[in-house]
Amino acid sequence: MRIKLLFSESFRSLAANVSTTVAATMTVLIGMFLLGLFIALGSWAQDFGETQKEKLLVKVYFCTEDTCAKAATPAQINAVRQQLASSRLVDEVTFVSKAEALDRMRRQTPQLVENLSSNPLPDAFEVKARDGADVKLVSASLRQPTKPPGVEEIKDGDEVSDQVVNVARVLTLAFLVATIVLLVSSALLIANTIRLSIFSRRREIEVMKLVGATNWFVRGPFMLEGLICGVVGSVIAIVMLLLAKEAALPAITNRLSTSSDIQAWPFVYVSAIILVVGITVGAVGSGLTIRRFLNV
Repeated sequence: MRIKLLFSESFRSLAANVSTTVAATMTVLIGMFLLGLFIALGSWAQDFGETQKEKLLVKVYFCTEDTCAKAATPAQINAVRQQLASSRLVDEVTFVSKAEALDRMRRQTPQLVENLSSNPLPDAFEVKARDGADVKLVSASLRQPTKPPGVEEIKDGDEVSDQVVNVARVLTLAFLVATIVLLVSSALLIANTIRLSIFSRRREIEVMKLVGATNWFVRGPFMLEGLICGVVGSVIAIVMLLLAKEAALPAITNRLSTSSDIQAWPFVYVSAIILVVGITVGAVGSGLTIRRFLNV
């Protein structure tokens, strides 16, 4: 009976301040929708970045007669192989002969090699690091203090690596700032809604205290108001995200030439986060307001 009374009082209060209730709920809705969008995009971008990092290779090109005074010898090539194999940062070393490199180029860009009378490409190693973030460290270990004998050039895809890291950093920062702003805005609007409810019912509260109502009995409906705004806004946001996921996501993914292994977090996890955050925002907004404006 008491729970039923709490809910009835809460809904009556929300209906009495319908404009601020709608504004608070809509703010929670927008905030939770954007939060879910940021989580989905952020987790997808993070997975994409990690996938791209794993594809980064250190490429070690050896001297040829055309590029150096003397072509690299088998002993020099084996010495570099042993140096790489002994590194704890290296996961795999693949030797690409000049004949294999030319064959790759014929398959990928046949117009560039159709008129070649000889093979100008060098022998090379393609080195995969255990962690994509260690690509630069692997290449730096080969350059210290100087390049090994027989090595003409070392490429580590540092520009691609920097771009991936920078994009991930920017997305993380944007996600953090936007989330904080949205959550604070939602909590403040919920707090304002409850403050108006307290002001409009101040005489009723005085009467309830005079007849012996407990503090939590008086505070309960107002606390419940914030939770209702948070839950309703979060649930509508989850429904909108689900509709957007079913309607828009296939059209977007069909236009992206990315691997199917790249995935955002499961929708169930995102929905659970949105619901928990929405309830928390409602509770915080109502709790702070009750503590400040409801002296019972």
